[in-house]
Amino acid sequence: MKSSNVKLPNTSGKKIISAPIPTLKRLPKYLSYLKRLKKINAEYVSATEIAKEMNFSSIQVRKDIQYTGIIGEPKKGFELNELILKINSFLNWDNMEDAFLVGVGGLGKAILGYDGFKNYGLDIIAAFDLSERKNTINEIEVYPVSKLSDLIKRMHINIGVITVPASAAQEIADCMVEAGIIAIWNFAPVELQVPSDIILENVQLSQSLAVLTHKLSQKLIKPKSKKTKNKNSKNKKLKDKQ
Repeated sequence: MKSSNVKLPNTSGKKIISAPIPTLKRLPKYLSYLKRLKKINAEYVSATEIAKEMNFSSIQVRKDIQYTGIIGEPKKGFELNELILKINSFLNWDNMEDAFLVGVGGLGKAILGYDGFKNYGLDIIAAFDLSERKNTINEIEVYPVSKLSDLIKRMHINIGVITVPASAAQEIADCMVEAGIIAIWNFAPVELQVPSDIILENVQLSQSLAVLTHKLSQKLIKPKSKKTKNKNSKNKKLKDKQ
């Protein structure tokens, strides 16, 4: 996403607030920790506690939480249930949005088989594929892609999920935008070109994998280097004894 801030959509009469993208990426991490605290019957949590758990600065955590509008209590912190509700509301996860998915290959099927997105306000209610044969995946109807534009317009869908090959992604994105989609979650390995008023989030799995494999190579090299160093040290001691 090109902008450093994201303006959250006003889908339920809530006040529209602009928030930095790093904040939006950190808040779900806080939420995950808060839900773990809820399971052990905690009632309050401080920014310092969250910062310690997340390995962030307490100042950063306070700034992030301020966007939700919650006010903490002196010496207690934030009421846990209220903070969970505030973060969910701020991220618009308390307002279910219907979405269409296009591309039911391996990745598309995996996404359709995951029910957890509903916990984050996303309900994929239909999928589309090049096949003209109608079928069902995880109780979700799969329609021919030729019906995509008409159904977007008729059902006033705002979110489109793209899981087609890179070669077809731009064409699908163009179709979505023309039909009225205003937010695209793109899993195709290609940077899409969309109008500036369209919300676009590119999920680059290769970038994430690149970080993982590079860190793995570093981790594997370090013990090897240490082992070689120890071996050389032992050889030197043997020579000294001789």
